[in-house]
Amino acid sequence: MPTLDAIYFGPASKAKPKQLVVLCHGLGADAYDLIDLGHAWQHACPDALFASVHAPFPHDSGFGRQWWSVADRSPHIVEAGVRMAAPYLHGFIDAELGRLELPPGAYAIMGFSQGAMMSLFTGLRRPVAPRAILSFSGALIASGSLANELANKAPVLLMHGEADDVVPAFRSREAEAALIAADVPVDAHYVPGLGHGIDDTGISHGALALQRGFS
Repeated sequence: MPTLDAIYFGPASKAKPKQLVVLCHGLGADAYDLIDLGHAWQHACPDALFASVHAPFPHDSGFGRQWWSVADRSPHIVEAGVRMAAPYLHGFIDAELGRLELPPGAYAIMGFSQGAMMSLFTGLRRPVAPRAILSFSGALIASGSLANELANKAPVLLMHGEADDVVPAFRSREAEAALIAADVPVDAHYVPGLGHGIDDTGISHGALALQRGFS
């Protein structure tokens, strides 16, 4: 099964990891873009190992990484890209849980932008639910197939800046509506004035989502 490379932080407790938190970066970035979230969230889950993954493919521009190409943003092309990339994320999670000798449900998934789309798509289709799915500035890809493919009802946090001009906030509002319709627990927050990024409000809500998920 395909898998991914990653960089790591924690556990803050210095003990053997009891949980795994997988961080998925956005388009044109790499694993180093999100690893500092491990520092920000270490007190919420001090026994967690944070693993920030490198997306599987080089970015089309030659700089950074991507989960799939955005040269064509047609919905069916985007869905095909997500489905092509999903086995890499599934494989990484399964391999890390095995390597760390953790139970199959002792993990959470977080993503930003394109990584958030991966986290939502993959997390909701895993046979053993993550403790939490955190989506920052993302979207729910292939929402029309969710009813038939939904494998769990993990709690989802949606964070989105109202001023995001890269992935507009209505994409998370669409995701919120689809998740509610599928009876998936969702906590959504839309931050006035925030563009395509993560601010202190998002970090605080993320910490709470992880704390609740692993409690």
